[in-house]
Amino acid sequence: MPKDKMKSFAKLRNKPSEVTGRRPQAAGHGGSKENGQSAIILAGGSGTRMSADKQYIKLCSKPMIEWTLDAFSGLFDEIILVLSSENIALYGKETERKGIKVAAAGETRIKSLISGFSKVSPKADIIAVHDGARPLVDRDLILRCVSEAKKNGVSVPAVALKDTIKRISPNGLNAVKTLNRANYAAVQTPQCYRRDILEKIIKKADLKKDYSDESQILEEMDIEVRIVKSDYFNIKVTTPEDIIIAEAFMKNAKKSAIKYPKPRFGFGYDIHRMVEGRPLIIAGERIKHKKGLIGHSDGDVVIHAVCDALLGSIAAGEIGVYFPPTDLTIMGVSSRAIAEKVLNILAARRAKIIQIDVTIVAEEPQIKPYYAILRKNISEIFKLDISDVSIKAKSREGLGEVGHGEAITCYAVASVEA
Repeated sequence: MPKDKMKSFAKLRNKPSEVTGRRPQAAGHGGSKENGQSAIILAGGSGTRMSADKQYIKLCSKPMIEWTLDAFSGLFDEIILVLSSENIALYGKETERKGIKVAAAGETRIKSLISGFSKVSPKADIIAVHDGARPLVDRDLILRCVSEAKKNGVSVPAVALKDTIKRISPNGLNAVKTLNRANYAAVQTPQCYRRDILEKIIKKADLKKDYSDESQILEEMDIEVRIVKSDYFNIKVTTPEDIIIAEAFMKNAKKSAIKYPKPRFGFGYDIHRMVEGRPLIIAGERIKHKKGLIGHSDGDVVIHAVCDALLGSIAAGEIGVYFPPTDLTIMGVSSRAIAEKVLNILAARRAKIIQIDVTIVAEEPQIKPYYAILRKNISEIFKLDISDVSIKAKSREGLGEVGHGEAITCYAVASVEA
């Protein structure tokens, strides 16, 4: 791989957006609202040539579709992932928890596109359509395609053909004519459209046809398509051989400093004094008790400990840095708002929460009866499956301020990939 390309690929996952002017964040947290940009990722193919579901085949230890989604993350106001009904059942809820919309694939590409388009926000004026099986797409290419679509209505990435091109006989056995390859190009995705043009494509499409891409419908409408120069790294993973090629590109790029996710861990601790006249809020749940936790916020000792554990896992300080107790304007702030801020910080670092383990130390009230609702709350607040959240409680056997019912302590451990 040429050194300049390796350097470009190493930067493509975290470079600032030339369109939004901001550093990319996770889907659902990034994008520029005023731009009105949406991305539809078509990932409903059966993968018959792969003898497996290619969208979730692992490339360099991560499912291929996650690499594709990462490339678009933060550049668009929303991402719509079009999946087969089987994959929606398996991965739909997890995908939506990440802030990505999910749509059901149709029998053909155009029907899948229509399904994805039905989920696009009415505010979107530029829409990118991309193949889920192109995980190596360069973020700079995406931005250039978006820019050209804004100027010209339509843009399509393409590369020059390298092989000699022959027209073959109807039976596929004979070559009958050599074509001038200089007059042809291999078209890729993302194909970007102004909204009104994509709507025209959908209305014009013959739903009985299986189009290889939606831009070919524009040929019937005499609408010119602006070509954006792409590269040969933006391959479509279709056959087992393509997996070998894709991983080779990625591993070469890894040597030039591309950052791959790795497991990280953080520890959090918090303690709040109990006083009468305050509501007792633990893990987002208001619990009936004669005393509550006092603090600059609502005193939710569990959310605070979890937030510190998560920040610690990516070496991003602790919540007091972002919500200083000296700031009177945030007095009484909800701990859910603190958690949302922490999630945004993690998203900016491309950190994915894997598991949260919490131990509450309290003499009163009894926490065990609330285990189920507290687990549910934490899973929802931090966008995790409930099976990835553990909550347990211990007492201090009457020892110290906690044992005397004067305070509640919480310890938390969080694991992430970043």
